[in-house]
Amino acid sequence: MREEIEKAFETIKNGGIILYPTDTIWGIGCDPKNEKALEKINQLKKRSDKNFIILVESERLLSRYAKVIPEVCYDLIDFAEKPLTIIYPKGQFVAKQVLADDGSIGIRVVKDKFCSTLIQKLKSGITSTSANVSKEKSPVKFEDISATIKNGVDYIVNLPLENKNPIPSQIIKIGENSEVTIIRK
Repeated sequence: MREEIEKAFETIKNGGIILYPTDTIWGIGCDPKNEKALEKINQLKKRSDKNFIILVESERLLSRYAKVIPEVCYDLIDFAEKPLTIIYPKGQFVAKQVLADDGSIGIRVVKDKFCSTLIQKLKSGITSTSANVSKEKSPVKFEDISATIKNGVDYIVNLPLENKNPIPSQIIKIGENSEVTIIRK
């Protein structure tokens, strides 16, 4: 795993994009501040209207990107039984493609060993979006990822998904007054 982390780290630090196993399904990621890399992902996925989420490995790093963290979010993170992406009211320190029109930001605290270790080495979050062309089914196995995606990234992490039941994360949007909206169960 150490070699894969090193190669993924170098690719991201040099402005590239990676195809990598996340705590849910296969994802495409890059530095959340790198507008060129984010645009490359949008072109690869043939999309322009969706925002990215960020994966972090700790609540400390979460607070770097989420300007407002309603108290209920800590309970949601602690008690979630499945991977949970929370959309926070205000994001910061990322490229504009990561933020929604209302300034909100989607962030997931991961427990996956590869992702956590890579994020610690980067000392920053990593963007994540499903490894598919827009409007196509999200691949749950590496074999399901299209050649377009595989050929369009700068590095493919050669590790399996740790998650033996790969499905996209749950998504919950939290308002500034702690109002909860379930986006995806």
